[in-house]
Amino acid sequence: MANLTSLARLRLILWALVALAAAGALWLFVLSPRLERDATAGFGRGDYRLVTTDGQPFTEASLKGGPTAVFFGFTHCPDVCPTTLGDIATWKEALGPRAAPLRVVFVTVDPERDGPEVLGPYVSWVEGVTGVTGPRPEIDKAIRAFRIFARKVPLDGGGYTMDHSSSVLLFDAAGRFVAPIPYQAPEKIALAALGRVLPD
Repeated sequence: MANLTSLARLRLILWALVALAAAGALWLFVLSPRLERDATAGFGRGDYRLVTTDGQPFTEASLKGGPTAVFFGFTHCPDVCPTTLGDIATWKEALGPRAAPLRVVFVTVDPERDGPEVLGPYVSWVEGVTGVTGPRPEIDKAIRAFRIFARKVPLDGGGYTMDHSSSVLLFDAAGRFVAPIPYQAPEKIALAALGRVLPD
């Protein structure tokens, strides 16, 4: 009788483990990816109306029509922004002709100092990068739409700098957010992420 009871308990434990494994698989392969897609589905969507350095409008609709990399920064940035622009140039060189469809957009978080006449020359040294600016209220709308962080930080002795998110955000040709490239990510990781939005 004791042996039967032990066997029943063992079977119960085994069935519980099977149920836990099934629940884990459901979360890993079905629910988790769906939640991730839902959480990022709204990236880049909003009613912001900005302008590129060549005078064209930049809105949510601008993300459609080709793969796009979006980066937020400012021209007075001491390190993150020039480093990221250099990384983008390196990625494009490594990809060769495959990078041709990629549109790269640099959106300023400091429109008070980054008008088109300043932003245009700043991004011009990296081929294919377009600067985007606009009135502060519209920039703030874009910051919220792309879910990035940006704030003004006063400097000792006057003036200010900006703290801001440093990832490059990748969108596919349909304007859907696909993946971020973290700041100074290894080239292999960056190229793999870009491969998810570029045609073969």
